[in-house]
Amino acid sequence: MSESTGKNYRLPTDAEWEFAARGGKKSKGYTYAGSNDLDQVGWHNNNAGGQTQACGSKKPNELGLYDMSGNVWEWCSDWYDASYYSNSPSTNPQGPSEGSVHVLRGGSWSYLPDDCRVANRNNFFRTQEYRGGGFRVVLQSK
Repeated sequence: MSESTGKNYRLPTDAEWEFAARGGKKSKGYTYAGSNDLDQVGWHNNNAGGQTQACGSKKPNELGLYDMSGNVWEWCSDWYDASYYSNSPSTNPQGPSEGSVHVLRGGSWSYLPDDCRVANRNNFFRTQEYRGGGFRVVLQSK
């Protein structure tokens, strides 16, 4: 909990992250978060100069969210299971109850454009070092 605001924050679930990256109910069905042209909305291995870039320097998606495609992989709260969505609930899936690696979404400055698609998923161990990772938080509802 943030002491200054009294609000609780958490990592998004995998499904919440994808819903937000796709533009929520305002989605126009883009391949990347806010465009079909990744160079308009994200940093990847062909345009980032080998490093992370300042947030908000590209176009936002339909919800006004920046950097959901490219720049850094973003941690999600879910454990990773490659086949989870073939048997998951269709409404608000919460991910597997256990696992050894967590879901990362969005791609990064050191990955190919195809890895930055909103539908793409990756996974990492919590203890694994990687300078192309980050996170965004969501406000925990009561």
